Amino acid sequence: MKPQTKFLKVKCKKCNNEQIIFNKASTVVKCLVCGEVLAVPTGGKADIKTTILEVYS
Repeated sequence: MKPQTKFLKVKCKKCNNEQIIFNKASTVVKCLVCGEVLAVPTGGKADIKTTILEVYS
């Protein structure tokens, strides 16, 4: 059985910073450069608010 969790490489829409986040984040994830919200927790998979560049499984 494969794990359902993944890491995502995302790009901030505001400042174009790229960072890696967890797809099941339990807290609000913000851009490390400008503070823009990248992901919001929903109880399961996080609601990704930005562009996903790559998925790492």
